[in-house]
Amino acid sequence: MITADQLKDILEREKALRGYLDIDSKTIQLEEEELRTQSPDFWNDAKSAESQMKIVRELKFWINAYNEVKSAAEELELAFDFVKDGIVTEEDVQNNYDHAISLIEDLELKNMLRREEDKLGAVLKINAGAGGTESQDWASMLFRMYQRWCESKNYKITVTNWQDGDDAGIKTATLQVEGDLAYGFLKSENGVHRLVRVSPFNAQGKRMTSFASVFVVPLVDDSIEVEINTADISWDTFRSSGAGGQNVNKVETGVRLHYNYKDPDTGEEQEIVIENTESRSQMGNRENALRLLKSQLYEIELEKRRSAQAAIEAGKKKIEWGSQIRSYVFDDRRVKDHRTNYQTSDVNSVMDGNIDAFIKAYLMEYGGE
Repeated sequence: MITADQLKDILEREKALRGYLDIDSKTIQLEEEELRTQSPDFWNDAKSAESQMKIVRELKFWINAYNEVKSAAEELELAFDFVKDGIVTEEDVQNNYDHAISLIEDLELKNMLRREEDKLGAVLKINAGAGGTESQDWASMLFRMYQRWCESKNYKITVTNWQDGDDAGIKTATLQVEGDLAYGFLKSENGVHRLVRVSPFNAQGKRMTSFASVFVVPLVDDSIEVEINTADISWDTFRSSGAGGQNVNKVETGVRLHYNYKDPDTGEEQEIVIENTESRSQMGNRENALRLLKSQLYEIELEKRRSAQAAIEAGKKKIEWGSQIRSYVFDDRRVKDHRTNYQTSDVNSVMDGNIDAFIKAYLMEYGGE
């Protein structure tokens, strides 16, 4: 049975969220924005209309999330009063409390993701480190982990690039993730992930250490303007590998984009290389490669705005192999984040995509930076 202080805490946090999120102003703004969508010529300009609908969806997202919290807090307050009269059980009150605290913690976490880019989708790239088959297998395990996590959030995921490993696993893979706050959450995964286990690929059964890097950038949409000089783009084509249909390895549908440009601030020559094998058509892969190029250029500008000290290479934060952010030690049944010191012994659950606790710990520690 919860205490009166616990109920008071819930009610105070619900009230605080109303203020933090400025729900009253958002409600008024939503009415005004929805009025604009009712204009007879609203859909004449499809691009403008979609941008307007995006504003409406974002406002509804925050208002609806807060209303869920408010309803849960009110139901808990009623249950707390009714239990004295025997109308509800102590178990009912506890269930109401668990539901309310879960919604509040979730919204408090999302409230930390206030940067313009946090609300966007994400492009997540996994690269196997040195070490051959063991590292390539580890990269594929990470791919599965993020795939499971995305599925649990009902995010739309698209594999835009995939290169099989020599004997097992993958050399590299890129996931395009679409959904509310996808980048805001996944930016916490940027870095080097270290695996320690008894390798199934080692005949002596030795304990081995492997590495894979994860790079995450925002997935830009049509509402974000990114200037690209098409004269600085060159293309290569190649045969796709991995899953993809009967035409895989028969025709050159895969594309490799090279973007060579001069940084306007430093004057240094830069190159971004993007490979895309998602579509069965070369034209489709070209279109998506251009979108990924915009995402990487946008990330560069974000880094400049944040006055980041880390060097930027190919539109991503440069990550050295020595800077592990998380270790997965299978023998000791331990996964530990070295930035926050959060750890768990439930290795299997983590590898099945249950990484919310790590993401939350990172955001609480670094304030959504």
